[in-house]
Amino acid sequence: MSTPDRPFVSYHLWSLVAPATGQERWHCQMRRGFIKARQHEPQVKTLLAQATPPQRIGILAQKGVYEFHHHRHLLNQSDGVDKVAKLLKLSNFTDQVKQRVLHILQKYHNSPLLLGKRILQLTPGDEGFPKPIVIEQEDYCFRLYAAMDCVFIESDSTLHILDFKTGKSAFDRRQALVYLLAAHYLYPGKTAVASFYNLEIGKKSDLITINNHELTSLEFDLANIAHKHQEDLHKYQLENSNFSQIFPPNPGNHCRFCPFNSICEFAESKPSNFSLMPIIKNIN
Repeated sequence: MSTPDRPFVSYHLWSLVAPATGQERWHCQMRRGFIKARQHEPQVKTLLAQATPPQRIGILAQKGVYEFHHHRHLLNQSDGVDKVAKLLKLSNFTDQVKQRVLHILQKYHNSPLLLGKRILQLTPGDEGFPKPIVIEQEDYCFRLYAAMDCVFIESDSTLHILDFKTGKSAFDRRQALVYLLAAHYLYPGKTAVASFYNLEIGKKSDLITINNHELTSLEFDLANIAHKHQEDLHKYQLENSNFSQIFPPNPGNHCRFCPFNSICEFAESKPSNFSLMPIIKNIN
């Protein structure tokens, strides 16, 4: 049985604990502290609730793909894009958001990637937290959260996990690895691959696979991340005045893109109008 006090991990947490390759100089542990340790404080809660234009575009784009396949006849109608735009209530958003999402919808309507696929799962992107996968081994136990955008079956019965991107967000292989570990438990015995697809520019990633030895190693690494983060949370709960020691800052020009710039005493520059951080689902 899953219990709330068990350590947890997700790709989002992994990305907060350790930077992607090449992003080390911009990585700040204090951001993890605000998101994971202080998320219930009124000021932090307010900032977390403010979706940036890139985040809105990502969510609306995925919901658009969902609506196209939920109402499949719209893919064959000349006014299908307009009808999906109405379902998304695009008129309620800024011109910047509306125009970019309309471009994505038109691009998908012209070349629907999932048309004819045996889709097992396609989420609208605003469904909330997925049910955790409880992973128990002799040496560790943790909850794994993996919100997968789309899962479908290839013609050779391979399970294909597809993650949608928008904007200039880089493909982070670690996210695919987390999904493949989740698939190992959710679809036991199935051969699985994972990939990314940028809905805005039509770019596909290479297929990503993992063998059993790599799965075991990944699971062990994620267990360590989960337990390390749990320890940090516990330290902060015992003595919240040690916030900057537990979650050390890394100030620099990149502070202007941080959503917590306005409340962080270590921030080096003024807040930007919106964050340029990659769009990542905030799981747990």
